[in-house]
Amino acid sequence: MNTSVHANGAPIDFETHCLAIQEEGYTVFTDVLSEAEITAYRAALQPWLDRDLCGRNVFEGTRSHRVYAMLAKDPIFAELVAHPIALTLAEHFLGESCLLSACLAIDLMPGETAQPWHTDDGHTSLKPPHDVVGISAFWALSDTTVENGATEVLPRSHLWAEQDLPGALSAVNFDNTDNTEAATGHECHPAAKTVTLTAGSLMVARGDLWHRGGANCSDGSRLIITPQDCAGWLRPLETMLLTMTPEQVAVFPERVQALLGYSIHSPFMGYVDGMHPKRILGA
Repeated sequence: MNTSVHANGAPIDFETHCLAIQEEGYTVFTDVLSEAEITAYRAALQPWLDRDLCGRNVFEGTRSHRVYAMLAKDPIFAELVAHPIALTLAEHFLGESCLLSACLAIDLMPGETAQPWHTDDGHTSLKPPHDVVGISAFWALSDTTVENGATEVLPRSHLWAEQDLPGALSAVNFDNTDNTEAATGHECHPAAKTVTLTAGSLMVARGDLWHRGGANCSDGSRLIITPQDCAGWLRPLETMLLTMTPEQVAVFPERVQALLGYSIHSPFMGYVDGMHPKRILGA
């Protein structure tokens, strides 16, 4: 584990944060990004937010802007994908062959309702509780508050057995665009905790932690970027290699190239025409 990483000028006690993720399911790092970094990420994101494309269902949020394929939008977002704090934790739990499973921005607009409860690795169909197969980072590019829909978590829910959780994500949520029904159908949970973050702060969570975006009852938006990693043997949620040409990928640092899939999971998972995929990039 990379123990030389610092935040706010002080070394990070990764052992404590790893224990929190193992026991509670998540951990928080305060004020990691500088004002200049926040401004740069928001500026790169703004042209895509200005398209005013809202979610297609109550899971995405019919009053939320979502931006996918972020590395194809601007290479600056590779900095968050490979940030040493989040990546150190991902590599600790998933191994160095981990892959970038998804990377998206979520801009929660006023009037948005709470999401259904969900896990980020729910697509795996693994029976809970199970070993860690995903790690999600939540980078706050604005203050996230109770009023504007900060992420709500169910601490220690990664330890729960399979159950019928009221208000949990189901297939119907991907067809439902009724914001009013969503507002009344997604129950609060007695164990829920709202994780508020100042702009520039970071939450890192296991992929099997139950969580949701809260309701935005404020008059302003709530903006986060969430890179999500998965084990090297697991298919990523987003097929990002189809959003970029090899020439585009070649400009990224080698570690980001590996996270995108130009890498091998031991002993030889991920080969291309019998060879290491990096050969496509001329390596």
